[in-house]
Amino acid sequence: MIEIIPAIDIIEGKCVRLSQGDYSQKKVYNEHPLEVAKQFQDNGITRLHMVDLDGAKSNRIINYKVLEQVAANTNLIIDFGGGLKSDQDLKIAFNSGAHMITGGSIAVKNPDVFTGWIQYYGADKIILGADVKDETIAVSGWQESTTIGLFEFLQEYTEKGITKTICTDISKDGMMQGPSTDLYVRMKQQLPQVYVIASGGVSRMQDIVDLHNAGIDAVITGKAIYEGAISLDEIARYIVG
Repeated sequence: MIEIIPAIDIIEGKCVRLSQGDYSQKKVYNEHPLEVAKQFQDNGITRLHMVDLDGAKSNRIINYKVLEQVAANTNLIIDFGGGLKSDQDLKIAFNSGAHMITGGSIAVKNPDVFTGWIQYYGADKIILGADVKDETIAVSGWQESTTIGLFEFLQEYTEKGITKTICTDISKDGMMQGPSTDLYVRMKQQLPQVYVIASGGVSRMQDIVDLHNAGIDAVITGKAIYEGAISLDEIARYIVG
């Protein structure tokens, strides 16, 4: 069964969502992320994707106190990302309760540091963030484009030991128009050993079912839950099977 991973995006300690990574299109859903995380856990969810959007803008970890609070008061397995650029950032994230971290921009801009993290912490602790637009990598909270192709990026890092990637299609994120299933299928075909986590565009439970049927390993969903397009009851029933 596909692993369902809700997202909590943090700005100023609050649970928010953006559309296509645009900070000017911010909507606050809950001022207390711990409440949201507990609701997820109460409905059978075991994983959580937490993004420090302030950190992504500032190039350093900012909202680690929120991570600390959620980790201390739930049993959720948390992967944490957003602005992690230094060894010290990683230490703070792991000491605050993250089970895994996601690195995207750092993997592009400072591959030696990111590769060092893979070697030091192990591939089970480090997720490669692959944020794409037109199948090329974008960085710095999606504010910068690159000329790096998605598949060459993934191939390079699988050779360095990466086994998990979160791939976000920026054009889909927050738009609730359906995920880029074809893209994720091609990723699985070319790199079957990689645990592919689809992100962006999920708008209804059927999208998750379709990704499962397509052989995708996991899916991140945020706005669809917060907007009520997917209920936690639906997710709970799906998890139970």
